[in-house]
Amino acid sequence: MKSHTGQLPRPRLKIPGLFREIASTVVFVVAVTVLFDLAIPRSLVDGHSMEPTFYSDDRLVVSRIHYLLGAPDRGDILVFNSLVPSEVATGTMLIKRVVGLPGDTVELRDQQIFINGEALAEPYIKEACRISRCGDHAWQLGQDEYFMMGDNRNNSRDSRRFGPVPLEKIVGQVVFRYWPLASVGLIAS
Repeated sequence: MKSHTGQLPRPRLKIPGLFREIASTVVFVVAVTVLFDLAIPRSLVDGHSMEPTFYSDDRLVVSRIHYLLGAPDRGDILVFNSLVPSEVATGTMLIKRVVGLPGDTVELRDQQIFINGEALAEPYIKEACRISRCGDHAWQLGQDEYFMMGDNRNNSRDSRRFGPVPLEKIVGQVVFRYWPLASVGLIAS
């Protein structure tokens, strides 16, 4: 039936259909967000232990997928569940760099890191480690154990304090920084 202007009348908006469409869209967005957070969680840097690589309040994307087919490598930056009992209870996660791999002997000698007797080149650290923070010590890593350290060695609570990190405590590898906008980009190991 044509209107008096000669055009077909526009169909009426069905309000129940509109509400159903909005509800479906909201459920879809929530489901995608939850699945995304489970597969690729985000992390907030809290503190100064990874300076100059990351600063407090940097926001990072962590990949859980990286280690399904492989293992962490020296230099990777990982997020892992804290081993400190008071932090385990609160679900605290830490961000550190892999220094030692399973089977390695990690040694602090004269404020420098040695892996299996060879000095480790570390262009990413903020400053030389003070003797009060890097006293001579050695660790022999077991199977599936990783030695983790912050890039700001003088202000980092890491494997020097709580020991090697077992593989099952590792959440994933930091792959992307999305905040602050001036520092957005992929994270290279």
